[in-house]
Amino acid sequence: MIVLNFTSSIPCLPLFLHSKHSIKSSFLTINAQRTRTCELLDFHHELIPYEVAWSLQKDIVREKKAQIENEGDCSDTLIILQHPSVYTLGSGSTTQQNLKFDIENPPFHIHRTERGGEVTYHGPGQLVMYPIINLRRHKMDLHWYLRTLEEVVIRVLSSTFSIQASRVEGLTGVWVGNQKLAALGIRAANWITYHGLALNVTTDLTPFKWIVPCGIRDREVGSIKGLLREAQSCSANGTADLHHLDDDSLIHITHRSLIEQFSQAFQLEYHCRTASVPVLCESKGSFLTKETQQT
Repeated sequence: MIVLNFTSSIPCLPLFLHSKHSIKSSFLTINAQRTRTCELLDFHHELIPYEVAWSLQKDIVREKKAQIENEGDCSDTLIILQHPSVYTLGSGSTTQQNLKFDIENPPFHIHRTERGGEVTYHGPGQLVMYPIINLRRHKMDLHWYLRTLEEVVIRVLSSTFSIQASRVEGLTGVWVGNQKLAALGIRAANWITYHGLALNVTTDLTPFKWIVPCGIRDREVGSIKGLLREAQSCSANGTADLHHLDDDSLIHITHRSLIEQFSQAFQLEYHCRTASVPVLCESKGSFLTKETQQT
């Protein structure tokens, strides 16, 4: 049984939509005449266990390395999903300093990963994007890559919710005032990226209180839903109607904007790829090799 396949050679989403919010930074200059194919694995309504998504990413990275070795290039991939509640640690995380609970009796599962950064929380209501892209065909610069991911989120917040977000000098992520809405942590192997970014949309922020998120003690964590709630009395900023949207609608709107802004920032054309979620979870994400053998 093939559980992962292309559904169409036609882009499944409108791309390069007009936006009044232009990129101001010179390092994000885009060549509109060059586009690359990006496989889109869209699980944004699903809660995919962290270890399943992690295994899937590593499988895809191996697949792309083999493709480059055999063909000289590879397509890009974007995975978008939600996770059940889980804590993840970066490769250099210091657990004693940044966990406010007994690591032998954690409130949720904990995974130490190979990504950069400190401890963070993933859970329902948070959209997680895992871009697996070949930076040799974009720009071989991890700082550029991180700033471009941040720009994607900044554009989403501005164009979709009229929320003016920014970067903070010396820190990674996307901020609105003192609140961090999006966390980033990446890894690159032979210039192929994995791991990625997490944006709090309707997330219950309580689990963040049991850690020092990203090792930053003097700032808070926020969500799109929380900011819209704060702004509900300010109809002039265009967010009053959005405050009345239910959680599913907020997730849907944010998801749509994320994938559109990502395609613009990286000049990508999506082709949908499907997977059986039950089989994916049963196989812990490691089914790409099996699929290749079957076909």
